Amino acid sequence: MLFEFDSEQRLLREIVREVAAKECPPSLIRDIADKGADPAALWRTYVGLGWTDLGEPAAAVELGIVCEELGRATDPTPFLATMTQFAPLAPGAAGLDRPGAAVYGGVTAARDGAGWRLSGTAHQVLDGDRAEQLAVVTDAGVFVVGAESVIARRTPVFDPVLHLAEVTFDGVAVGRADRVEVEVARARQVALTGLALTTVGACRRILELALDHVRGRTQFGVPIGSFQAVQHKAADMHVAIERAKALGFFAALCLAADDPRRRLAASMAKAAAGECQSLVFRHGVQLFGAMGFTWENDLQFALKRAKAGELLLGGAAEHRALVTEEYRATQL
Repeated sequence: MLFEFDSEQRLLREIVREVAAKECPPSLIRDIADKGADPAALWRTYVGLGWTDLGEPAAAVELGIVCEELGRATDPTPFLATMTQFAPLAPGAAGLDRPGAAVYGGVTAARDGAGWRLSGTAHQVLDGDRAEQLAVVTDAGVFVVGAESVIARRTPVFDPVLHLAEVTFDGVAVGRADRVEVEVARARQVALTGLALTTVGACRRILELALDHVRGRTQFGVPIGSFQAVQHKAADMHVAIERAKALGFFAALCLAADDPRRRLAASMAKAAAGECQSLVFRHGVQLFGAMGFTWENDLQFALKRAKAGELLLGGAAEHRALVTEEYRATQL
């Protein structure tokens, strides 16, 4: 199992970073947050570049690279929900150029003749309000339904460009053709890994902004970045990010190779990303001082994306507990 990117993966990372810098600059994020600008053109750019073709299990590392770079750019499109949540649950579904979302709970399937009726309300569905198709996990299996069959309402969230929704199923009729055979546990591991690497990308952006600030901000006639206390905080942020990144890509490698450690690796990655954002968030705000709290400072977007990554699909404490259970089960 290789732990370094090959030449093609390094090239992909450079391309994604260049595209994000050009097509998804901070000015676009601010326009979406302040003026409600539509990121649909950005989504079409991703589709045109073939990034929505990375849904195959063997492409888990490449998908992780894209997720990290888009997390760094505070991506406002449904890419994360479509590629790391919907696609793993609906591997046979055509049209990943159409936004998708995953519903992991809150919906029941009751038998209705030769089919089923889906009922219930799912909360905090990532991009549930702008998805055109949804993969719904129930006790009777996973069903793919069109967005026109449900009632979706965007719910307020502290990240102004992140979409979370409440999705209601009122007796939605589905048949055998809508039911897909898929390993739900593995699909969730892909979602955890993608979210972990997105969080890592947001944390890296916080560090970059903080370093730019401490290099230019002066006190007592010298940059504050020359103070040892500031350097220690920056070093701690870097170490936390590199640790979380290593675990995130280890999980991606396990998924790509169908390694039996993938369950443990995905929880380790999510826990490390959560711990990383806690430290990076705290130090990033402190290094900026009062400026870090202002709406005019672009730091806020990376901070909010990193914090959202911790709260979705279980936090660090929950996944540390899962890692502990897994370890004890294999050691006793």
